[in-house]
Amino acid sequence: MKILVTNDDGIYADGIYALATALAKVGEVTVVAPDTQRSAVGHAITLTDPLRVGKARRNKKFFGYATSGTPADCVKLAIKSIMKGKPDLVVSGINLGANSGMNILYSGTVSGATEGALLGIPSFAISLDTFVKPDFSAAAEFAARLAQALKKNRLPKGTLLNVNVPAVTRARLKGVKFTSQSHELFKDWFQKRTDPHGQTYYWMTGKFRTSSAEPGSDVEAIDKGHISITPIQFDLTDYKFLSELETWDI
Repeated sequence: MKILVTNDDGIYADGIYALATALAKVGEVTVVAPDTQRSAVGHAITLTDPLRVGKARRNKKFFGYATSGTPADCVKLAIKSIMKGKPDLVVSGINLGANSGMNILYSGTVSGATEGALLGIPSFAISLDTFVKPDFSAAAEFAARLAQALKKNRLPKGTLLNVNVPAVTRARLKGVKFTSQSHELFKDWFQKRTDPHGQTYYWMTGKFRTSSAEPGSDVEAIDKGHISITPIQFDLTDYKFLSELETWDI
């Protein structure tokens, strides 16, 4: 099995190293990832600048290809130019911090997997629900298990899996829940500051969890110690409203 690995935290992040190492036990791994942090870029692609690619080394060994692009760029570039033939699987992560609720719209991690799905390749994104002292080992092991499951089971066209792993020990993991996407929003605000030159600037901050989790949602599963797997797709059409819209006198 040929596996393409990407992320949005950058090719030198600990999460992608743990992921690639675990997946190397079940397939032939190619890493193509941003050369630096590209979090929250969504599904952006680069049109007006060249994409630069260099070889990245970790522990004095070749690890993968670092690009100046976004996660979606990385997947496009890998499949169309770097790899010899299409991969059998695209995996994006392991992200530092959960990608659940409505913030998947902003997530570069999810968008890396989405690009794989759009190109007709089975894909999943995986994230760890913490920003403090992350231990990626359990999430990496689960990614390898899921990769093997996707050798035997097919995803619908245009559908990918969004996986979130709670930041607990293996002993406290309560198994897997198949979930819906929560409608939870990132509650943000801006801090107004002044730089040393007297110029005003704003820095966004905020928090994600603002209310009780919806039953059956990704957020509820993570909060209760379960690995959450949500099948998602990006046909954004509101089919329920479409017929009503056709009655408008425009």
